[in-house]
Amino acid sequence: MGTMPKKNSLTLRRVLSLLLTYVMLCLGGGVVVAALFAPGVFLANETTKAVVPSLKVEGVDFDVTSLPQKSVMYASDGTTKIAEFYADNRTVVPLKKISKPMRQAVVAREDRRFFQHHGVDVQGVMRAFVQTFIKKGSMQGGSSLTQQYVKNVLSMQARESGDSIAQYHASEQTIARKVREMLIAVQMEKKYTKYEILQGYLNIAQFGNHNLYGVESAAKRYFNTTAAKLTIGQAATIAAITKNPAKYDPSEDGNLKEAQNQRDIVLDLMLQEGYISQKQHDEAQSVPLKDMLDIQNVDSGCQVAGDAAFFCDYVTRQILKNKEFGATEAERNKLLKEGGLRIVTTMDVKANTAAMNAARETIPPDDPSGFEVAIAAVKPGTGEVLGFGLNRIYDATDRAQTDSTRTAVNYAVDEADGGGWGFQVGSTWKPINLVAWMQNGKPINQVLRTSTSYNIASFSCNGYGFAGTWSVQNSGGGTVANESPLQGLVMSHNTTQGAMAQQIGLCSIADAAKSMGYHNSIQGKEDVYDSNSFQAPMTIGSVQASPLTMANVYATIAANGVECTPIAITEMTNQRGKSYKVPSANCHQAIDPKIAQTAAYAINQGVTTAGGNAVDAQLANNRKTFAKTGTNEDTYMLTAGFVPQVATFVGVGNAESPQSFNYKTINGVTRPTWYGMYIAEPAWKKFMQTYLDSANIPIDNNYGDADPKYMTGTGSKTGTSVSSGTTTYTNRSTTNGTTTNNGTTTNNGTTGNTNTNTNTTN
Repeated sequence: MGTMPKKNSLTLRRVLSLLLTYVMLCLGGGVVVAALFAPGVFLANETTKAVVPSLKVEGVDFDVTSLPQKSVMYASDGTTKIAEFYADNRTVVPLKKISKPMRQAVVAREDRRFFQHHGVDVQGVMRAFVQTFIKKGSMQGGSSLTQQYVKNVLSMQARESGDSIAQYHASEQTIARKVREMLIAVQMEKKYTKYEILQGYLNIAQFGNHNLYGVESAAKRYFNTTAAKLTIGQAATIAAITKNPAKYDPSEDGNLKEAQNQRDIVLDLMLQEGYISQKQHDEAQSVPLKDMLDIQNVDSGCQVAGDAAFFCDYVTRQILKNKEFGATEAERNKLLKEGGLRIVTTMDVKANTAAMNAARETIPPDDPSGFEVAIAAVKPGTGEVLGFGLNRIYDATDRAQTDSTRTAVNYAVDEADGGGWGFQVGSTWKPINLVAWMQNGKPINQVLRTSTSYNIASFSCNGYGFAGTWSVQNSGGGTVANESPLQGLVMSHNTTQGAMAQQIGLCSIADAAKSMGYHNSIQGKEDVYDSNSFQAPMTIGSVQASPLTMANVYATIAANGVECTPIAITEMTNQRGKSYKVPSANCHQAIDPKIAQTAAYAINQGVTTAGGNAVDAQLANNRKTFAKTGTNEDTYMLTAGFVPQVATFVGVGNAESPQSFNYKTINGVTRPTWYGMYIAEPAWKKFMQTYLDSANIPIDNNYGDADPKYMTGTGSKTGTSVSSGTTTYTNRSTTNGTTTNNGTTTNNGTTGNTNTNTNTTN
C-alpha cells in the first residue's frame, strides 16, 4: 500500500510532462492560414486532389489508395455484378466524390477545430486531461481527426500483418499510445493538406457492423446511394456511427432509437458550426430515421451470388491457385479480399441463367431421386466458359451437410476446381474415336467386321500392352457383322468402336482425346493414360470427366479443330489501374480443320438420320444441330453437342456415388430403365434453345461439311439397316461397359429400350 501514492505521483508527473511537451510542440508549429477557419472552406473541393500521394511517417504508409478495399466480380458484360469479396467492406473515393454535408458532419462531430490546429487539438487535449486526471472521470479521448486517422491506419496495418502485439498497442488506452499518435499527427500535417487528411479519414473510419468501412460503403449500406449524393440527414446519421459502431449502427433494430438520437446530436453540432441553417436542421430532424433508411445486404462472397454462385466459386478457385496473383494461396486470398480488384469474367448472364433453370426444371433440387444435373457451356474457339447449371442451391455453410438440396461442390468442373470425380461419359466419347480414326488416314465409310469379343492384345501400342478378352455388345445385345465408323457413331454401336481400336490402337485414341482438350476429372489421375482410364472400355466412354471438360472437347470440333483451355477471367485490375495477367486460353490448332468438319458432319447425321442417336435434339427453325447422347450402364445419362457459337454438355446421375436409376421415379416419372434420351437430351435441348433465343444468336448452317478424303469407303449408306444373321439393327445404341477383374467387360448397360430383334436407344 505504501508504494501506491508514489506510483500515482509518478504517473501524474509523466502526464503533466508529456502534456506540456506536446502542447508546446503543437503551438510551435505556427498557425494555420486564417481562411481555413471559415465554414466556406468546404467550397474549395474542386481543387482537392483525387488521390493522396504516398506519405510515410515513422515507416508507416498513410497512402489511402493502399487501404484494403473490396473486390468486385462481374459477368462478361462488365456491369452485372456477381459478387463482392472483402475483409473490410470499403470502396475508396476521392474527397470530391463525397458530399459537402458528409464532410461537414464528420468535422462537426469529430473535430470542430480541425481546420484550426496542426494535428493536435490543444483545447481538446486539455479538456480530456482535466476530465480524466483531475476530475477522475472516465477516460476522455481529446483526439483530433488527424490523430483518429493515424490510429485507424496503425490498427488496420497491424491487423493486416497479423501482428497481435501491434494491434494491441494501436488500440490500448495508454498515454504512450496517445503520444505516438500526436507525434505522427503533427508530422502528417506538415506533409498532407487538410483535405487529404479528411479524405483519408472518411475512407478508413468504421461506419458500422459487418466490417463496414468508409463513407462510400456506408452510403450504399444504409441509404442505397453514393457518398457524393448523401443529404444532410443521411450524412449526420453516418457521421454519428463512428463513436460506437456496434451501438449506433442503424441497420440493427435495437439500435434505431439511439441512432436517431445520435443523428440529431450531429445535426445540432452542424447548426452550431454554421454548416447548415435552422430550417435545414429542423427539416432533417423532423424525419424519423426509420423512414430514411434503405438497408442493403452487405454479405459478401459466392455464398450470396444467387444463380451465379457456382460460377463465382469456379472463378475464385482460378484466382486462388494461380501464382500470377501471389506466391502463396494466403497472398492470393488477401489480394482477392483486400486488393480492390475489378474482375471481369466470361460468364454470360443469359447462358448461366438458362443453364441453372434447365437443370432445376429437369430434376428439381428436392426430387426424391437425389440425382444431380450438371451443365457446362463453352464458347468454341475462345475457351470462354459461358455458364454452369446445377440443380442445387450453392451453400458453403454447415447447412449443406444436412440439406441435400444444398452443396458447394460444383459437379460441372474437375475435382481440382471444386468439383467431384466427374461423370462416366458413355457414348459421348465416340466422336473422339472417329477423330483418331481419321488422324490415322482412314475414311469413315470403311466397312469393319465387328465382334462381341476382342482380344485386347490387338489394342496394344507404344509400349503399352494389354492381355485378355474384352466382351462388349450393343444395346440389347449382339453386334452387326459389318459396319462403318460413321454408322457406328450415328447408331452409337459399341462393337464398332472395338473394331476401330483394333486397327489404330488405343494410344491413337488417347492422343486424340488429349489434343482435343480431354483429361480425367479425378485429382491426381487427370492424364488419360492413367490406368484408371487407359483400358479397352475407354473406347465406349468408361472414363470419368467433368461436364466442362467434355463441353470443351466438343468445342474443339465446333471450332474447326481449334482447342482452347477453358478460361473464366478476361480482365483483372485494381483501383490504381494495375492490370494483372489472367490465365490464357492458349488457343491453337489441335486437329486438322478437315477432320473437325467431317467429325461435325458425322455428329449431325446422328440428329438428322432416321433412327439416329440424337434425333430428339434437333433445335428449332432448322438450325443445324450437332448432338450425341449417351448412357453409362444404369448410372449416368449424358448428352453433348454444339452449334458453332456454343458447346454444351449435360450429365445426369448421382454425382457423389454411382447409383442405379432403374425403376426410379425421377421428377414424377417412373421407368424400369432410364436413358439419356429421357433426361439429358431434353435438358440439353432446353438449355440450348433458351440461350440461343434469349441471346439472339443467329443461325449458322454453314458448318459441318465432310471432306471427301475422309468419306471414301465401301460401307453401307448411313441410315440403312445392316443385317447380321436373324437380327436387324435399325436404330441406335449408346452403351458403356465396365471392366471386371479379369479384364473382360461384361454387364453392359444400354441407352435405349430393348425390343425383340431391335435396338432403340437415345
